[in-house]
Amino acid sequence: MNKRTFIKSSSLMLGSAFLPKMILANDTPRTNWAGNLRYSAKQYFEPQTIAEAQELVKKAPIIRGLGSRHSFNSIADTPATQISLKLMQKVLSIDKANKEVTIEGGATYGQICKEIHEAGFALANLASLPHISVAGACSTGTHGSGVKNGNLATSVRALDIITANGDIVSFSKNENNDALKGAVVALGGLGIVSKMTLALQDTFEMKQLVYQNMPMSALEKNFESIVSNGYSVSLFTDWRNKNVNQVWLKKRSEDVSTPDAEYFGAKLATRNLHPLEDLSAENCTGQMGVSGPWYERMPHFRMGFTPSSGKELQSEYFVPFEHGYKAMMAIEKLHEKVSPHLFISEIRTMTGDDLWMSANYHQPSVAFHFTWKQDWNAVKQLLPLIEAQLAPFNARPHWGKLFTMNPKKLQSLIKPLPQFKELLATYDPKGKFRNPFIQQNLY
Repeated sequence: MNKRTFIKSSSLMLGSAFLPKMILANDTPRTNWAGNLRYSAKQYFEPQTIAEAQELVKKAPIIRGLGSRHSFNSIADTPATQISLKLMQKVLSIDKANKEVTIEGGATYGQICKEIHEAGFALANLASLPHISVAGACSTGTHGSGVKNGNLATSVRALDIITANGDIVSFSKNENNDALKGAVVALGGLGIVSKMTLALQDTFEMKQLVYQNMPMSALEKNFESIVSNGYSVSLFTDWRNKNVNQVWLKKRSEDVSTPDAEYFGAKLATRNLHPLEDLSAENCTGQMGVSGPWYERMPHFRMGFTPSSGKELQSEYFVPFEHGYKAMMAIEKLHEKVSPHLFISEIRTMTGDDLWMSANYHQPSVAFHFTWKQDWNAVKQLLPLIEAQLAPFNARPHWGKLFTMNPKKLQSLIKPLPQFKELLATYDPKGKFRNPFIQQNLY
């Protein structure tokens, strides 16, 4: 439980600057969700209004936004001041005519999806865990799965960002679409996202089927067919015995009649399963072909389940879709080294986009995700080996997860990086939002 000190006076000291009344949260120690990172920020604030957030940003010499703390690296850290808009989590409006929802900057997917559904709409995609903040997920290019689905950031139609001088700057497809392409996956470098507008589609029901034990050899000639046969498809493997432990198929309910007993050699599960089969499936979303709303099937884990700190580490790499099977086999060569340190690995797909800092920029992708046991000394020895295996495919890491890629190599893979740096220089000329992570990996 976080300990919070409520500041009752009319002003608060930040260095030599006085700020309006707000909450100063002194939870000690403050860590990310997994507990593998302790934040170094000397001060952390949860403003209760946008005006308070603007004043805080204006007065702070160095500041960084913090979302739901589900990043595994230091992308949200700073040695100075952190700010979270977690107290601002409402749906502000649903525009039925234009099929758009506008939300506050601190909202998580779990807090907005039911209201969107009850209004008759749906988001196009969700990540496996619905407890993550929308702004944080979009800012790091986080994703779900599906060959026709973009990452979560592709649903953004407009953003309001509190920039370095405390002003709010609006980016939208209608007003400044080119700048929006750089502002959506901005890694927190432009400022604090105070409001977002997301595209919607008509609501729908989904069914989820799980199959067990698919030979990896089935993917050699059928990779595209296997990962395309559903609205969203996930492959789970522990890289043992050249076996895909589970295949999770999520389909629109109208596209499912009688489930096939086999799926490319995998057998239809006869009970609900957790991706780690030894664990209870009670916190997983409904399976066995039982129909439910999109937001209760697209994630792997239920919104009603509130995860405590997860004793795990995560890494993820994106490769162009056409190299999916070859990249998978390149990782498989490391199975004896990888498997002992792994909980599970998930393979997902997404379509390309035009967002400058997205790992899917102008290319459909396959993502190889690793959920590691929490042994950083072992994992940091493995990541360079995986990155070397994936280097021929120009693999890029997930911005919010652990990687060891050389910054020069990473920068060479980001074609619009010069335009993005120009955007940062325009709205944050003195580097108020820059932190060691940004400095190292982009500069």
